[in-house]
Amino acid sequence: MHKAGDVVLGGLFEIHFFSVFPDLSFTSEPQEPTCHDFDVLGFRQAQTMAFAINEINRNSNLLPNVTLGYSLYDNCVKLGIGFRAALSLVNGQEEEFMFDKGCVGAPPVLGIVGDSSSTRSIAISTVLGLYRVPMVSYFATCSCLSDRQKFPSFFRTIPSDAFQVRAMIQILKRFSWTWAGLLVSDDDYGLHAARSFQADLAQSGGGCLAYLEVLPWGNDRAELRRIVDVMKKSTARVVIVFAHESHMISLMKEVMRQNVTGRQWIASEAWTAAAVLQTPDLMPYLGGTLGIAIRRGEIPSLKDFLLRIHPDLHHNNSYSNNMINQFWEHTFQCRLTPPLAGWVESGGALCTGEEDLENVETEFLDLSNLRPEYNVYKAVYALAHALDDMLQCVPGRGPFNRRSCATLQRLEPWQLVYYLQKVNFTTPFGDQVSFDENGDALPIYDIMNWQWLPDGKIKVQTVGAVKKSVIKGEELTIDEDKIFWNFESKEPPRSVCSQSCSPGFRKARKKGQPECCFDCIPCSEGKISNNTDDFWSAPQRDQCVPKKIEFLSYHEPLGICLKTTSLLGTSICTVVLGIFIYHRSTPLVRANNSELSFLLLISLKLCFLCSLLFIGRPRLWTCQLRHAAFGISFVLCVSCILVKTLVVLAVFKASKPGGGASLKWFGAMQQRGTVLALTSIQAAICTLWLVTSSPAPHKNTQYHNDKIVYECVVGSTIGFAVSLGYIGLLAILSFLLAFLVKNLPDNFNEAKLITFSMLIFCAVWVAFVPAYISSPGKYADAVEVFAILASSFGLLVALFGPKCYIILLRPERNTKKAIMGRGITP
Repeated sequence: MHKAGDVVLGGLFEIHFFSVFPDLSFTSEPQEPTCHDFDVLGFRQAQTMAFAINEINRNSNLLPNVTLGYSLYDNCVKLGIGFRAALSLVNGQEEEFMFDKGCVGAPPVLGIVGDSSSTRSIAISTVLGLYRVPMVSYFATCSCLSDRQKFPSFFRTIPSDAFQVRAMIQILKRFSWTWAGLLVSDDDYGLHAARSFQADLAQSGGGCLAYLEVLPWGNDRAELRRIVDVMKKSTARVVIVFAHESHMISLMKEVMRQNVTGRQWIASEAWTAAAVLQTPDLMPYLGGTLGIAIRRGEIPSLKDFLLRIHPDLHHNNSYSNNMINQFWEHTFQCRLTPPLAGWVESGGALCTGEEDLENVETEFLDLSNLRPEYNVYKAVYALAHALDDMLQCVPGRGPFNRRSCATLQRLEPWQLVYYLQKVNFTTPFGDQVSFDENGDALPIYDIMNWQWLPDGKIKVQTVGAVKKSVIKGEELTIDEDKIFWNFESKEPPRSVCSQSCSPGFRKARKKGQPECCFDCIPCSEGKISNNTDDFWSAPQRDQCVPKKIEFLSYHEPLGICLKTTSLLGTSICTVVLGIFIYHRSTPLVRANNSELSFLLLISLKLCFLCSLLFIGRPRLWTCQLRHAAFGISFVLCVSCILVKTLVVLAVFKASKPGGGASLKWFGAMQQRGTVLALTSIQAAICTLWLVTSSPAPHKNTQYHNDKIVYECVVGSTIGFAVSLGYIGLLAILSFLLAFLVKNLPDNFNEAKLITFSMLIFCAVWVAFVPAYISSPGKYADAVEVFAILASSFGLLVALFGPKCYIILLRPERNTKKAIMGRGITP
């Protein structure tokens, strides 16, 4: 079918089911292949493309002043014929035909809508991709076509099989079908689907395949008999089929011959809507089928366009009318005269041309279930929108070399591919059409159910949908109340290799069988299955009971005690901080570096609070935060003490002749900077630790057979050791420096307090290491919390106890003279 236009779009459709190739020997005359068995639905898809182009030509807002034409070819479901047609479209070397305006010859097309098969699309796109000729398929679903390196100019308005496979696995999970058979066609569509299905099913852990069989092309009775025999003997009640309807026709003949009933069929989109299979003879076998179907759409005014189709009795051998005339002969079972070239006569009466399509029963006019046609419609509009966007380009602002634009007179196919990649529009049905970086459309499928009604009628009902969105990801919705189950129970069938084990038994995998096949044997001690340690056999071995989970809880006495002590320490720090703030102008507070004292009290408060992270059920965030918070808060605390010690040391040196210069290195800015620098080192250590080998919750079953000890593993022992070692290094350094100046001849010696506090701190953490290593489970957390609380209380009491005593109980000693050793009140 051809129509002239300023720009011509090509189309490849299945108008005939079968073809007969002539003898290709050198002695015979060259002949055209003969196609037979007219496909009404394929013809309707071709007419949908013609309708879409006519609709675009009438639209003044889309491609104004440009007339689209079309050149549509029949592929006869053969790779050789489809490939030849595609090459004829792009190189313009088809046999001559007359355009309406008298131009002779077929001009090359700018884009092709098609093909309907993955195998043909792969072959054609491999060649068209070399020249970047855009091809938009409405039915090729093989996931391999998403490879942009191999198919740089291929697009499609139907979702990839990768999404369809995941949708089927979701259906299996929904009905707990863990044991299924898989049948695929012997082509790229079926074989790629099989590989993808096996990989995704294994990754999801949703079940196992009982068998995988490849359906032969043609009517290989022996092979089909073998495959159906495998189905018959298998315990799998679910059969998934990725194949074309021609494969299913041959398969179902053998299924009927062997009378294989009681199977739940799951159909791929290639045959879900196949009316040729929805017959009373096949419904006892295929009734209740669940199928993945292409998104249904509505195309306004399409029926009126189809009703205007009429044969040309005077030019019935022309290319423009050959396809229409064959449709007419097939629909009304009449024959045109003279006989059509390359067409087997229908026999019967002569066609008058006055036959009425509305008076004949044909699925051609049943537009209630437009699926492939809707994809054809979207594909044509995608090419039109891309061309329209290209023609609206403003010179000097274009996307090509030197900001140039493409023109209709010098249009290169790759330029149209550029705009096609950026297409984004909404159909009258309300669906958004755009392509991702691989040329795939936004995936959405309807889930169909083949229903056999009590009156004998057959209905294909939409019972759900599966779609992918940017926000929610992949989403499956099924209305189970609408599903017809073709079983006596009227319930979903059970399809498992082995029944679930009763209480007191565990799974034992059968040798050489998939993991879904197992025997049930009595529970051994502490085990119920091979993949979990969360259960323990009861003493009578008659049931499996959950193991007790042990961790340092907030509700047990030890946890309550530690939590209370932590909150008590936090409260005391708050009170001391309030005292120091209230008395901040007194000599004692001012003499002891009030800013560092305030920061030290805040860091001690953090030390007390971080101990709460070690109590309660371990979670990922608490495991990660507990060690980081502990390490950083203690380094902040010890850094303040170290800087205090350095200030005391500087004052001690300044009191000696010629030592005044040392004080300039310990001003307020230098003190803050030192504390910040020392704390930042610990922060970097903790960050590196969390990034490389983060602490995480772990179920430890090594301590007790009947208990699970829930604990936080440190992840990296080196990270834990470095973090603790850094704290210890700062503490030892503070202790040594304070010890050097402990004899400072002032009445109130800060160095002595620091020396004593560091001695307590180091003693606690030296004792902590062996106690932590030797303590099992929750007691290791308790030891660490005790060490945190003991060292924090030691620092708080040693550093701030004497000062609070003087501030609150001996205010007469809170004078400058008393602090410097003069005017001491006894």
